[in-house]
Amino acid sequence: MAADSVTTGAASTGTAAPGTDATASGEDTMAAGTYAVRLRDLEQRINELKEQIFRSKARLSLLAETVLQGVVAGAQAVVVHENRMSSSYRLVKAVYALDGAPIFNKADEEGSLAEQETFQVYNGSIVPGEHTLTVNLEYRGHGYGIFSYLKGYRFKVRSNYSFTAPEGRAITVRVVGYEKGGPTAPLEERPAIRYVERVTDRGRSRESDDTAAATGNE
Repeated sequence: MAADSVTTGAASTGTAAPGTDATASGEDTMAAGTYAVRLRDLEQRINELKEQIFRSKARLSLLAETVLQGVVAGAQAVVVHENRMSSSYRLVKAVYALDGAPIFNKADEEGSLAEQETFQVYNGSIVPGEHTLTVNLEYRGHGYGIFSYLKGYRFKVRSNYSFTAPEGRAITVRVVGYEKGGPTAPLEERPAIRYVERVTDRGRSRESDDTAAATGNE
């Protein structure tokens, strides 16, 4: 009888090992799944940081270029937005970039942008030479009564404009949002952008731009 007890105990010990291995295997699988999720989350965060760094580098590059090549002997650029759209269009978002670096980004569904006939986008020193201004505007349809359906419409306009900043002088670029094609043109084809340049002495430009800023804030 004693021998039988020993044999049974040995058999029980022999069958316990596979169960332990299965439990360990399950835990390893769960750990691997958790690691994969954390890894994907880490990769996403890294990509977001890379995008932020890229935008920051673009702005720093523009700033460094301006400083290194001389602000005093450089040029001045002033960008002013002018709204010539009818009451059927409400400006709700305006995004500007100079040589790829963001210089203005504002969104307002309540209508503060649309209520300003003019507002200053940028006023600062830049390197003399060729530059590119990128403009993105978004309008919301606006109307009452039989024209209330316009409120459901969105209109987006994108435009690029190249200009030359002369050394030692100031250039003012007026970005005018207007409607083209007349009343018979489809609503979605009317929003457009045109540009008006003016080159002046740096002091005179600063005075006129202060006036434009004050007008836009009234």
